[in-house]
Amino acid sequence: MTRSDLVAHLAERFSQLNQRDTEFAVKTILDAMSDALSKGHRIEIRGFGSFSINRRPPRMGRNPRSGAQVLIPEKLVPHFKPGKALREAVDAQLPVDDKAEA
Repeated sequence: MTRSDLVAHLAERFSQLNQRDTEFAVKTILDAMSDALSKGHRIEIRGFGSFSINRRPPRMGRNPRSGAQVLIPEKLVPHFKPGKALREAVDAQLPVDDKAEA
């Protein structure tokens, strides 16, 4: 689902909101989440999951063209951990393949 799909789905579901209001609401929520993560805060949405920042330590890599070693600097990256309710909902939707178990 893309951002525009989400806006369209919410606009259909909540008829009192027009497309522009729905788009503004989605943008505001995503901007608030981005701002919180960029400040190092953790976001927890009960029943859905949590967003946090993980640190990737510096490491040595290789330039694929020349084979020379390159230092890859430390990075802070966003991380999502699904909540129990989301994991169970996704797991319940997967079809069971009897051939894979045999």
